[in-house]
Amino acid sequence: MSTRPHSPAADRNKEPILAVLREVLAPSGRALEIASGTGQHVVHFAAALPQWQWQPTDGDTAMLPAIARRVAEAGLANVRTPVALDVTAPQWPLTETFDAIFCANMLHIAPWAVCAGLMQGAARHLSPGGVLVTYGPYLEDGVETAAGNLAFDASLRDRDPAWGIRRREDVETEARRAGLVPRARHAMPANNLLLVFGR
Repeated sequence: MSTRPHSPAADRNKEPILAVLREVLAPSGRALEIASGTGQHVVHFAAALPQWQWQPTDGDTAMLPAIARRVAEAGLANVRTPVALDVTAPQWPLTETFDAIFCANMLHIAPWAVCAGLMQGAARHLSPGGVLVTYGPYLEDGVETAAGNLAFDASLRDRDPAWGIRRREDVETEARRAGLVPRARHAMPANNLLLVFGR
């Protein structure tokens, strides 16, 4: 039996996310995944979108071998070696630009400064016409928050007062400060949203 880290949530949401990525992304390109975690998303997307080259990253260096092992076991040639990435760093350890940057389930389990770091880094590393895609739970002005998300938000803040579900409007404000603008909002299963930003 595999001892690799595994996320049941990633298994549940990978198909709904992929369905939207098929709509949002061009037929081919280079994609950067932020906070790849277990590597389940990047393996699934790379297998389904073989004309895309994927660069996984994570802020936790302990996750990188697990991501690499999952990619190797899947036999995917269009996924690069995972690299460590602190999104709050003023310069990311990447020299190229990407046609898409994807980040799932990071903003609510990180300090607020991580959101600004993500937006600023994406603005530096997006190719012309490229998109930043974020996925996860959000609070929204004028939209009733699901009871499950309210409980989840409270549990996050109990674990770390710097964590918590972010307001979509606040995230969009950080995007605009970095030179990115909201392009689309997709309602997803389990009270999540997939947001698309561009230049």
